[in-house]
Amino acid sequence: MNRRTNDPRSRARYVAIQCVMMAPTLEFGGVGHITRSAKNPDNMPPVVADADPVNPKLTVGWLDYAQHCGFVTDTARVASPKDKPRVERTVQYVRGSLWAGEEFIDLTDAQARTRVWCADVAGQRIHGTIAARPAQVFAEHEAGALLGVPAAYDVPVFKTCKVHRDFHLEIGRALYSAPKVYIGQYLDVRADSALVKLFHNGQLVKVHPRQRPGGRWTDPDDLPAEKVGYAMRDLDRLVAAARKHGPDVGLYAQRLLDDKLPWTRMRAVYRLLGLARRYGDTAVNTACGKALEVDVVSVTKIASMLERGTENTPAPPPRPAAAAGARFARDPGEYATGRAHLHLVPTAGTPSEGPRR
Repeated sequence: MNRRTNDPRSRARYVAIQCVMMAPTLEFGGVGHITRSAKNPDNMPPVVADADPVNPKLTVGWLDYAQHCGFVTDTARVASPKDKPRVERTVQYVRGSLWAGEEFIDLTDAQARTRVWCADVAGQRIHGTIAARPAQVFAEHEAGALLGVPAAYDVPVFKTCKVHRDFHLEIGRALYSAPKVYIGQYLDVRADSALVKLFHNGQLVKVHPRQRPGGRWTDPDDLPAEKVGYAMRDLDRLVAAARKHGPDVGLYAQRLLDDKLPWTRMRAVYRLLGLARRYGDTAVNTACGKALEVDVVSVTKIASMLERGTENTPAPPPRPAAAAGARFARDPGEYATGRAHLHLVPTAGTPSEGPRR
């Protein structure tokens, strides 16, 4: 058995949380209209974020759960231990009647035996204050006043995130876009298993479907018009933007994107669009047309033509093709046409030899 089960104080704290969160749906068949929160001496940090006599501040997670179930949290007064003596006294009764001298195998066994104790012992005793059986009073007067059983609560994650310069924020190791007006600001995020909601000063500004870690969800309406194509990897939008600068510029952009991984060539198209803004549509369109005539697809070549101002220079005529010769052909003059004769020339001081016999 773990330490949480052996320690009576830890058991009491754990049972109290389970009673607040689970008992309304599992045991009573509904939820009470008002839930009273213990403020003194525990102050219960999971429920109350800031203790105040007039305006206590509840945690965001608890408010979300209370809204889901439909009940109101009535906090106890600060430094007023006599406001809840009866509720605290019940913990001693549970500890002495249920836990004392008992040993449990695991949590499931403890929960099962606790349900039997509530139905057969605690619910059937004569209560000292009401002089009646608690189970009978609950069935006759209180069960009908409960709210309906709420749906299963999808426990969300609450976080404050900054919107970065790429119009996205990170939650759960995934990226989500936010409207461009919130760049550099912090938004409150509520993320459950289905939706991610972005809030600014309590106002809902964006809703996205939840993505897996490493995923990304971008709404095109959150981005400037000139950045939508690149951010969304929209090739058709990018080609259409190039076509606005001239038909040959549009064809050249299509040739640049003609690749197995076209989004890796998008930067080249953006460079081509930058040349159009710098040198003008006419010059870039002419340069792209001349490059397409000779089947040269390189933005660097286009930039070189524009820098030297050679986009309007007529192309040189093609050179005539030379007659194809043999692979190892040589000039006939390099070959000897007759047999050479060798002559011995005597050198000075060398005695001549007589005729041989």
